Amino acid sequence: MRALVQRARSAKVEVEGRITGSIGRGLVVLLGVGRGDGDEQVAYLAEKILRLRIFPGPERPLDRSVVDVQGKILLVSQFTLYGDCRKGRRPSFDQAEEPGKAERVYRKFSRFLSEAGYPPEEGVFGASMLVSLENDGPVTLLIDSDRRFTDSDRAGLIDTDRAGA
Repeated sequence: MRALVQRARSAKVEVEGRITGSIGRGLVVLLGVGRGDGDEQVAYLAEKILRLRIFPGPERPLDRSVVDVQGKILLVSQFTLYGDCRKGRRPSFDQAEEPGKAERVYRKFSRFLSEAGYPPEEGVFGASMLVSLENDGPVTLLIDSDRRFTDSDRAGLIDTDRAGA
């Protein structure tokens, strides 16, 4: 699962000329669901986004989370985050989950945020949308649930696995 997270002063999403979601200060989360993503990826990514310290604090420019500043979240489905542009001129979306399954995972993600006390404003899954935002900073980060571990974390996991073998 991938999320492009942008700190925003304000943002909105429109579908066919109708605003389906809008926020003031908070985060715009463009969410892509990859093949095989499920509950584990949902929980990891949602927790990471809620606790990500990318808002200014009194002493540091990146010290507070969306929870700390009581910001809002605008959630927009974005399968193109799984676009692979390495070959040819047209992106391949082989790693994106098929729409029916992707929507179910997207809905779980939205519910997770809601149950944590941060019900997101939303676009319309699978629709052509116009997203407008005033990016604050600008601050834009890509978070990938498949890249949860640092190289040193992986080394520790490998060493632990070898030690137990």
